[in-house]
This record gives sequence, C-alpha cells and structure tokens, in this order.
Amino acid sequence: MEPHEYANLDAVGLRELIQAREVSVAEVEAAARRALEYAHAGLNALTLPLFEPALEHEPTGPLAGVPFVIKDSGPFARGVPFALGSRSIRGARTLVDQELMTRFRAAGLVALGQTTAPELGLSFSTEPVKHGPTRNPWALDRGAGGSSGGSAALVAAGAVPLAHGNDGAGSLRVPASCCGLVGLKPSRGRTPCGPYAGEMAFGHTVEFGLTRTVRDTAHLLDAVAAAPPVGEKYMAPPPVRPYIEEVRADPGRLRVAITTEAWSGVAVDPQVAAVAVNVGKVLEWVGHTLTEASPAVDPDALVEASMLGVVAAGAALLMAPRRPDRSLMEAVSRRVLAETEAFSALDVMAAVGAQHQVTRPIGLFFTRYDLLVTPTLGQLPAPHGTLGYDDPDHSVRSWLRRIFEYGPFTAPFNVSGNPAISLPLGQSREGLPIGVQLVAAYGREDLLLRVAAQLEQAAPWKHRRPPIYADLS
Repeated sequence: MEPHEYANLDAVGLRELIQAREVSVAEVEAAARRALEYAHAGLNALTLPLFEPALEHEPTGPLAGVPFVIKDSGPFARGVPFALGSRSIRGARTLVDQELMTRFRAAGLVALGQTTAPELGLSFSTEPVKHGPTRNPWALDRGAGGSSGGSAALVAAGAVPLAHGNDGAGSLRVPASCCGLVGLKPSRGRTPCGPYAGEMAFGHTVEFGLTRTVRDTAHLLDAVAAAPPVGEKYMAPPPVRPYIEEVRADPGRLRVAITTEAWSGVAVDPQVAAVAVNVGKVLEWVGHTLTEASPAVDPDALVEASMLGVVAAGAALLMAPRRPDRSLMEAVSRRVLAETEAFSALDVMAAVGAQHQVTRPIGLFFTRYDLLVTPTLGQLPAPHGTLGYDDPDHSVRSWLRRIFEYGPFTAPFNVSGNPAISLPLGQSREGLPIGVQLVAAYGREDLLLRVAAQLEQAAPWKHRRPPIYADLS
C-alpha cells in the first residue's frame, strides 16, 4: 500500500479495502507505521516508541485492521505504561484493560502507539514539560489543542484515520477545532469511562475519539457505545438503530439556535465568529429555522462546577498506591493537589450546586430548540506557550478562567452532560482550521450525526490537507 493511498482513506475506506481483499491488514499496518514515524518526527505527538507488536485485537471486529492510537491519560491498556503527561509518574501500568479499551480491541482496532497529553489532561494545549509541545500540522508554531492534542495532530496529518481521546471540558472538541477534525463528545454515560475519568470526575469526562469524517465517527460510536445503566431514568434509551444509519437519515426541519457571544463576555475572534454565522446560513438554506438565542450560562457557576473534575483528578493521584513527586510536577498540577487536599465536603456540595445551576438552564433551553450552534474555540489555534500551565501565579480557579477565555463554549456541556460535536467548517485567512460546535439535547447523538452529515455534504472539508501530511508527497 502506497503512502498516499493509506493517508487519503478514512477508517471505513480502509476497512472496505481489507474486506474486499484488495489490501492485507499487514500492508495497512506497515503503511501506518511509516506514516506515524513521519508525522511524529514533525509534530512530536507520541510518548513511546510504536508498539511492537500492535496490541491484541479481534480480527473480525467491525473496524478490524484499522490503525489506531491511544492517549496517555487513558483508556489504560493492560501492560502499557502511562504517565498522564507527567515527569512525576514513573513505571505506572495497569494489569487489566479498562472497559473502553476492551471495546476498542473487540472492534478490531489496531493500536500502534500512545499519544501526548498535557499533564493530568488539564489544559487546552498539549505542551507538557515531560515531552515538549505537540505541533499543529497546519502551522508548526501553533498548538494542536488539548488535552487530546497528540491524537488530533496524528489524525489531521493522515498518520491514522482515527484516534482515542477524552473530553472533560472540551478536550476532544478543542483539538478537533485546532486541527481541522470531527470531534464528538458523547452524552454522559454513552461510552464507558474508567475511574480516573468519568466515574471519579462526576461524569464531566467522556471517552471517545477523533476522526476526519462523520461516517467514521458514527462507526466508532457504534463500536464502543454503552447502553445506559438500568434503572437510571435520567439516562437516554439505547439507540434503536446503528449510528451509521443516522448519518444517512433526514433530520427533518429543526429549530436551530445560534450564538457567537461567549457567556463570560470574553471577546471572540471575528474570523471565528464569521464561520459560525456562515454555518447558520447553510443550515437555514437546507431548510432549518434559525434564531439567535443561547442558554443562560453563569460563568462563575461554570468555574465552580468545573472544580469537581479538577479535584477528581487530584484525588485520583492522592489515592494512588504511589503518590507522585510534586517537585517534578508542573505548577498548576501542584496547585491541583494542594487545593484538592484543602477541598472539604462543603466545597463539594457547593460545586454540585453550581453544576445544577449550569445544567438546569441548558436542559430548559433544549425544550425550546433542537440544536445550538456556537464557535468551538473563541480564538484561532494558539501559538506555543500562550496558556502557560507551568505558571506558578495561577490558582486552580484562575487557570480554569484562563483556558475558558481561550475556549469559552465547550465546558458547559461537560457539566450538563449534553452531546456536542466540533466540525471543521472553516479556515482563517492564514489557512488555520476553525471549528464550529453543534450541541443537542441529552442522548441525541443521532441528531448531531444527521446534521453533521448534512453539513459535511453542503460544506465539505475532505479536500483540505495540512502542510505536514503523511502521504509523504
């Protein structure tokens, strides 16, 4: 398989070639290894040497033979060392797969490597001191976003068609926007999460992946989606048909709301806002009703509610069998541990109250509208060093406000549990990707995928290629 053939196919395209026996799994893997080595050399997106051999996987799964990478902050695979992007964590590994990793294996995904993440996954840039900055394939002086920046950079560069990521405040959607990808954050409970992510983080963190096409997103969701727990009435019912069928379905005439104004009042780059406005016009053109409207999100309550996820990350480390060496941690991480130790039961209850304060207006909003359109980020992909996770002047709350200035539109829907997707629907004058976020009511990934497919057809992005691309041309 030639490099340009491999890099220009999505996961579904590769799987179809394998099923038709036009190419072997071994040939695809060999092409993927060359592409990963090439992309990593330019982007600094892998934490370890490539797995040799690839991690075990089911040879007859729905995505059997498709190359894949997993993020350094989980899902943890048995025997694979992880460090959460930190110099302070050494020799950590799990003896068993987390449930999501079990599902990745069952899908037949061929995991070939581990991708970079910021320390503890608590940044919208991927620039850990441990590994150095991961570079954006569209502009090497810009960041790939975070926290799933290593995964995003490799998918955008054509090194793998899809990759694992997780999203606690925007960590899939932000790098999707920075790198020109499709980034779906499923509803709370839709995909299985390990204790470090969803279970301890009050459901803010959701596990899934990054892709270049809507159909790959649908196929991956079909492969790993979890049925909601029995007896929890707030959970949506399982889908009645595969998500890939939703991509081909007509969403009907929808009530679409749009806003380009950040709830915190922070300025939004005019180029970013203009792309979201244009997407609204496209949705109107295909038959939906468009209204300027927005849920009432209290920015102070959002910061307080987001403390739940941060304290959960700190608690996971403080309860670990071997605590990390704080002298080797970055500045904000040290503050996370200190503030976690000082966090009381009353503080937890206050943060839960703030979560309700954010969630209720969003729930009410989606009784009036079917879809919300916003920019994904408030700015273009940031130059390296912009956010400064190792800045000792930050408290945890001031750090949250800092990253929410850069990405003001994503975190409310981690707090509320709504599904949201970032689509690569524009580019700046400089040629940098601009993502647009679509949000739907709880459990309505089907609706997001239908509308995403409409937009992919009406405003296609498949022809765009970054300067660093693994076709080796």
